[in-house]
Amino acid sequence: MKTLVLGASTKSHRFSHKAVHRLVANGHEVVAFGLKEGEINGVAIDTTLKPYEDIHTVTLYLNPTAQEAYYEYIFSLQPTRIIFNPGTENPSFIKELQEKDIKCEVACTLIMLASNQY
Repeated sequence: MKTLVLGASTKSHRFSHKAVHRLVANGHEVVAFGLKEGEINGVAIDTTLKPYEDIHTVTLYLNPTAQEAYYEYIFSLQPTRIIFNPGTENPSFIKELQEKDIKCEVACTLIMLASNQY
């Protein structure tokens, strides 16, 4: 199950950074996109949108306004689900995703991992 962390940060206090660490620690295959190059726990942060294949989950760490620039990209990946972490809730985007049969969860990736719900 491959996960894309969208909005990854090299700053260790950021939740996207912690999510990459925990996903890797839990044995998940992870790719990451962010605005600044770097690496988190062996995962390179890509700064260009790549046509990743077999993305199961996109976990969002972008506010709703910033998400708009990535709508078509996310659709192109054809993920099975999108996780809207706290602060990323976006009802209109959720509706569009659900119309394309993409499962949406308003949840926290870190809590999901800690409680074996990921």
